[in-house]
Amino acid sequence: MTDYSSYTDTDLASLLKEGDHQAYTFIYDRYKFLLYAHAYKKLADREEARDVVQEVFVTLWNKRERIDAQSNLAGYLYTALRNAILNLFARKEVRTRYTDAMAAHYRDDYAPTDHGIRSQQLSELIDREIEALPSKMQEVFVLSRKAHLNRKEISLQLGISEATVDRQIANALKILRARLTLVAYLLVFFNI
Repeated sequence: MTDYSSYTDTDLASLLKEGDHQAYTFIYDRYKFLLYAHAYKKLADREEARDVVQEVFVTLWNKRERIDAQSNLAGYLYTALRNAILNLFARKEVRTRYTDAMAAHYRDDYAPTDHGIRSQQLSELIDREIEALPSKMQEVFVLSRKAHLNRKEISLQLGISEATVDRQIANALKILRARLTLVAYLLVFFNI
């Protein structure tokens, strides 16, 4: 087995370009913490920082054949990270404008009766999406949002750590947000 620790970034980039999985793994190990620290400083969110770093390395692998082996690998990775962060900010901005526009449209264009009906439909839809979550995640989420228990109470009741409770709630919110954004768009703009 080859010892990649003595290889320069240029050597590793050349091997990566040829499709060497071990060189890719070594590049990942060499830069993942540095890129994560930089992303976390910019985003102040651990999950988003992990996601953008992962995105950078997936892109690196997918575009490995187009990499200039003589170029600065660290510079390439930091530029890719910067672009991924900027893309994330742009997506958030679009999402915020979309949500604001949707809220304004909904607030301005619908009669109170229609609002009540749509509110009930949305509530039922949310309940269905909650029921579609994995069972443990669903249980934690329901205890948090509907039974209004704090994470310590949930932890004690279910016999899991508070960190697990936090992760389950964060994952549930991420799933629900993704699923419900599309549905809300269809409801508002297509009058479903």
